Amino acid sequence: MIRLNKNKINPIKAGQFILEHILAPICLSCRTMIDHHGALCGCCWSQIKFIDEPVCSRLGTPLPFTIEPATISAAAAVSPPIYCSARVTGYYEGLMRDLIHRFKFSDCLELKKLFSMWLIHAGRDLLNDTDMIVPVPLNRWRYWSRRYNQSAVLAHEISRKTKLPYSGGVLKRIRNTRKQIGLTAKQRQLNVAGAFRAPNRHQKQIRNKRILLIDDVITTGATVEACTRALLLGGADKVNVLALARVVHPQQLSY
Repeated sequence: MIRLNKNKINPIKAGQFILEHILAPICLSCRTMIDHHGALCGCCWSQIKFIDEPVCSRLGTPLPFTIEPATISAAAAVSPPIYCSARVTGYYEGLMRDLIHRFKFSDCLELKKLFSMWLIHAGRDLLNDTDMIVPVPLNRWRYWSRRYNQSAVLAHEISRKTKLPYSGGVLKRIRNTRKQIGLTAKQRQLNVAGAFRAPNRHQKQIRNKRILLIDDVITTGATVEACTRALLLGGADKVNVLALARVVHPQQLSY
């Protein structure tokens, strides 16, 4: 008789085994039967509006056509961001918005594998220019209420798949901020100004490093700009940004 050592059973791995080998695969959105786990059905997939080339090399926003020699949008030319480049998976609307809300607020962490695959594809050029992956830190009160930081979950998964180092402690949110929902672009900028810092004890770790900053949604860019500023002040060589979705039209500030 084979005896199982209960002390060596990992409940998370056991749950993953049941999900992947016993339960039938279903769409992560509509729950209809599909061919394999961790994916969307064809109908749901068609509802995701991905951001494909050509894009602005600085902001990652879609462009109507490629501009030579530099593919930079008018917005980036007029007001260039302090980070080097950003890449985004898709538009923050429709089913993409619904999936992100479920991921953030309803403990649907099974979406992390699909999201991380999309992010790795969107940020394939940035990953080759990265020494360290860092998530946008979450307000401590929101962390306690949600029990996890969605950006950190994505950053962990990207790190696991790409073998790039993950560093969650090198950037801290030192000031609680208002929720960004309903704020104008200027109000969002003021809301997060000075809210982040690279702690002194971690500055040696990021000094002269090329950092890939991970966020879930970019709206006006105020948060990733504030995080970038803190990392650069802490000694980072450069910061690129990779996000799951972007509000392409900043006037849509209901996020």
